[in-house]
Amino acid sequence: MTGVFGPIRAVFFDLGNTLIHFTGPWAEVQPASNRALVAALLESGLRLDLPVFQAEFSRRMEAYFARREDDCLEYTTESVLRRLLADLGHPVVPAAVLQAALARMYAISQAHWQPEQDALPTLRKLAGAGYRIGLISNASDAADVHALIDKAQLRPWLEAIVISAEVGLRKPSPRIYKIALNALNMLPAQTVMVGDTLSADVAGARAAGLRAVWIARRVGTPENRALADQLQPDAILERLDELPPLLERWNATPA
Repeated sequence: MTGVFGPIRAVFFDLGNTLIHFTGPWAEVQPASNRALVAALLESGLRLDLPVFQAEFSRRMEAYFARREDDCLEYTTESVLRRLLADLGHPVVPAAVLQAALARMYAISQAHWQPEQDALPTLRKLAGAGYRIGLISNASDAADVHALIDKAQLRPWLEAIVISAEVGLRKPSPRIYKIALNALNMLPAQTVMVGDTLSADVAGARAAGLRAVWIARRVGTPENRALADQLQPDAILERLDELPPLLERWNATPA
């Protein structure tokens, strides 16, 4: 460990590939999700040139994903969809229509997210030991995150839930960590971030003054491989159930 820290009193978790993991074939799930979105929009009465809409929606989402990684700002899938429909001749679409269509789209992928087997036991043990628990999630649709939280039965253990789509900021921005800390009235030195992404979860937490634990069992991404030699978490764990004894050791060791 580096830096000056006090005893850990609060733990923030990432969601995807930390508390839950994706089990489906993404190459099949993504097209099915887009088809569900289109079907919902058509059922709402919108007239669309389907090839044009599908190609442009995919192009704009890819551009949006690239842009948000550069500026750490979250613009949401709904905002991308609304602007696209306006450009295609539908300038006024009720928010309820867009949200219902996006719910249909995300329901396809939600079916393939499952909780890690040690997630709930770990949360239960941390809560029993008196730790404050929260979530910081990068996501373009807040309703999707809330649905995943409920599907995995995580909500009873989460005292604070901070989603980039709701606050307009993404990890690794220190500002989203400040929002999360304020939600629990905690200082950075009292808090640890647990996640699978070196840039967002490790570098972001360290920049905000938190300790960072890297959960390494599902981290084989190009981004993580590129940063593996540059970023050093305070601890690397393979499983979530290794976290409670780690925190116990940290808290038993003078800072």
